[in-house]
Amino acid sequence: MTYAETVQYLYKQTPLFQQKGAGAYKEGLANTLALDEHFGHPHRQYKTIHVAGTNGKGSVSHTLASILQEAGYRVGLYTSPHLVDMRERIRVNGEMISKRRVIDFVKKERAFFEPLYPSFFEVLTALAFQYFAEQQVDVAVVEVGLGGRLDCTNIISPEFCVITNISFDHVALLGDTLAKIASEKAGIIKPHVPVVIGEHNAETRPVFEAKAEAVQAPIIFAEDTPESSPFEVELKGFCQQKNTNTLLHTLPLLKKSFPKVKEKHIRDGFSHVIENTHLMGRWQTLREHPTVVCDTGHNVGGFEYIVKQLKTRKNLRVVLGMVNDKDVSGVLSLLPKDATYYFCQATVARALPSSDMQRLAAEHDLQGHAYPTVADAYCAALHDASPDDFIFVGGSTFVVADLLALKVH
Repeated sequence: MTYAETVQYLYKQTPLFQQKGAGAYKEGLANTLALDEHFGHPHRQYKTIHVAGTNGKGSVSHTLASILQEAGYRVGLYTSPHLVDMRERIRVNGEMISKRRVIDFVKKERAFFEPLYPSFFEVLTALAFQYFAEQQVDVAVVEVGLGGRLDCTNIISPEFCVITNISFDHVALLGDTLAKIASEKAGIIKPHVPVVIGEHNAETRPVFEAKAEAVQAPIIFAEDTPESSPFEVELKGFCQQKNTNTLLHTLPLLKKSFPKVKEKHIRDGFSHVIENTHLMGRWQTLREHPTVVCDTGHNVGGFEYIVKQLKTRKNLRVVLGMVNDKDVSGVLSLLPKDATYYFCQATVARALPSSDMQRLAAEHDLQGHAYPTVADAYCAALHDASPDDFIFVGGSTFVVADLLALKVH
């Protein structure tokens, strides 16, 4: 098979959450444990760091990887979802896994994993852990896919864990209260393994404290002692202030487990995240005159920060699309009413039709036209914009993915 054929096989053979949502979610770790046994427990061959949370876990994971790379470690990075190419999920020192390695993995291993009927994420996690062992990484930074307790990344024994924050997302799978969601995320807390909690509230803190106490895990609440960064932070979204505070509280743990990490590496890691790890879609500026920025924030928790940033801009045009299992009305209620909207539909089965977006937006006094694709909406916004206008593209990871796939900004 070619690489394109291999990707299509995986999408067809293994349910992909990006496309199918809850229907692709496999509860339990049976498949993961079977795959791990089959490959000889490769994740035991290197150190790991585990990162969970509703928002911010991608940025935190990439920044930790960037710091470790600057210190001279060979670093695996496993994140999700991808934007343009599924190989973005599996990187070593910023470089994606090769197409040939993906092809060979599927060709060699499909006879074993097909009878398990695994999810796409289960297969990719098995590939990532094996690839990191083959590449002889010193450490892998592993981002939780969904939740924590039953996530298939939760077989690792990390040096420390990070839980960035808790807000409402995937409520059908993780629970309809913040405490229930926190309980699922807290599932990554391991016996005697330190955990940093980035943000908490009265509902979530007792959950984290109880789990940490039960397994005798040292716990650090970053918001108890807020810190301002002495380092220049390359990621410019307002949400990064919280992420940076979380990261600053991981540094003693990072230095203890990885003693080559010095102040210079931390400074350079913060300021070269994009160059080192090729992170995309976090308040990413794509062009100037007019300014175009995209962001993968896709729930109320993420948009609380995005909207604060949008309100600092004049002549605002918003290209917006969402998927049907999010709190669409909650997001729309936050958005500025003086912007011009271009409602769109991403190329995933879960995408909310742009006409529905337009109708729901009108209920919140947001006015604009509906377009069948992200490309159509973006081109219309660009056509209408003056050089001093500001165009924001977002609402869904998949809207940003479609935009970046255009490669013409």
